[in-house]
Amino acid sequence: MAEISLLPPPLADLWDWQLSGACRTVSPEVFFHPEGERGSARKRRDEQARQVCLGCPVLNECRTHALQVREPYGVWGGLTEDDRMRTYDRQARIRQAS
Repeated sequence: MAEISLLPPPLADLWDWQLSGACRTVSPEVFFHPEGERGSARKRRDEQARQVCLGCPVLNECRTHALQVREPYGVWGGLTEDDRMRTYDRQARIRQAS
């Protein structure tokens, strides 16, 4: 589950970007893996989701949201769960080095 305390308040202006997402016309199964999916099947599905994200007009807003609230599942803003974990780890290392 996303870190609820990090979610923006329920103001439509803060969430309207989602209405323009390219993902709105694609099945959610493309972005969220079924339980137990691994290996090449997961890589293919993740790549399919990333291709949708590449053409998305709100890619940056989506990515920023996912990183800010630490979305735990799915592909958001072209980043997989593993991509986001690497980003969090990199940010933590930078903070520790400062």
